[in-house]
Amino acid sequence: MDLSPKQIVHELNKHIIGQDEAKKAVAIALRNRYRRSMLSPELQEEITPKNIIMKGPTGVGKTEIARRLARLVKAPFLKVEATKYTEVGYVGRDVESMVRDLAECAIRLVKEEKTQEVSYKACAVAERKIAKVLAEMKKDERGETAKEVFEQQLVEAIHAGNYDKTVIEIEVADVPKPLELSPGSGAAIDLGSVFGGLMPKKTKKRKITVREAKNLLIAEEADKLIDNDAVTAEAIRRAENDGIIFIDEIDKIAGKGNQGADVSREGVQRDILPIVEGCTVMTKYGPVKTDYILFIAAGAFHVSKVEDLIPELQGRFPIQVELKSLTKQDFINILTQPETSITTQYSALLSVDNIDLKFTPDAIEKIAEISEDINMTSEDIGARRLHTVMEYLLEDISFNAGGNDYPVIPVEVNAKYVEEHLSNIVRDRDLKKYVL
Repeated sequence: MDLSPKQIVHELNKHIIGQDEAKKAVAIALRNRYRRSMLSPELQEEITPKNIIMKGPTGVGKTEIARRLARLVKAPFLKVEATKYTEVGYVGRDVESMVRDLAECAIRLVKEEKTQEVSYKACAVAERKIAKVLAEMKKDERGETAKEVFEQQLVEAIHAGNYDKTVIEIEVADVPKPLELSPGSGAAIDLGSVFGGLMPKKTKKRKITVREAKNLLIAEEADKLIDNDAVTAEAIRRAENDGIIFIDEIDKIAGKGNQGADVSREGVQRDILPIVEGCTVMTKYGPVKTDYILFIAAGAFHVSKVEDLIPELQGRFPIQVELKSLTKQDFINILTQPETSITTQYSALLSVDNIDLKFTPDAIEKIAEISEDINMTSEDIGARRLHTVMEYLLEDISFNAGGNDYPVIPVEVNAKYVEEHLSNIVRDRDLKKYVL
């Protein structure tokens, strides 16, 4: 997508409040990818992404900036925690697995796009198959011509959703479950992909609704229409040139000691280094080069500093941006500006039970003020504090909501209501039981 840095920031502003410096850095990094793609192949090979380290407390938007950025340009995106690679022994999980996981993300992304392209054809075939099953259920002494007309009428009715809840028995592909290599490892083998076309495809009969049957058959038919080799080639290309890997909790592996856990931390940094520097990782879809993947690292860096990372790794993250703690005005903006703000979400949830929930401007201001105050006097958990405060504030309303057979009840939350219901937490600052 050909977006200027200003346009990228404008799009990010729809979902993330504040943090202009971080948005500017990622917008430039993304635009540079487009600029690189316009150059000659010889020059493209010389230009590598300028990786970014985001430094700031939890809950201020580090992960969300990276996730929204990837979604904006439909780039393969993977979030990993650096601490995952220290759980087993000194090194922990194989760091190359992050590249394999990114390849899986790219395959899924491209497959969804290709499925969308052939969905019209696949839908037509699926509806025709279901119509034949329904016609068989309703069979009578019609002639061949009348049978075709009847099936066509059924196709139109299925397309319109008239038979969505009708239960039919239909044959669908029996997909074997992947075998897990070791409990809790997350790694699995798909026997179908190992043996390719050698294993005969099995089918089984299932009693399901027409809507479920339609979705299953569309997926099956789309799979037949898609060129899997083209999907793999495109996915590998996207993973290599457009992929974004977000390494969270990087501060937890910062440390230059030679004793105890520090050996593990430095070992993990040295293992991550070749991936960030650029190497080739073998995946089940083929080799993936990491030279042009954009890496965004993030951490709170409360105890350690960015300078505590090994120099080689620091050198691979030339751009450092600091995200600020959220202010009262930031909280007000978070509560009111996004299309799916927290207040909108709670109003929609309670509308299911016929509660017409409204927040007055002075209530919004009071919630923001209390959230900022608690973050300053206890742990700073950023925007997540709003979820904590809102759950406590609306606990009585949520509990007493009577069900959707009651008439609509208007409920207005104002500053007085906020003070009355949050007086306890304002006094003792004890919200620990609401923080997951």
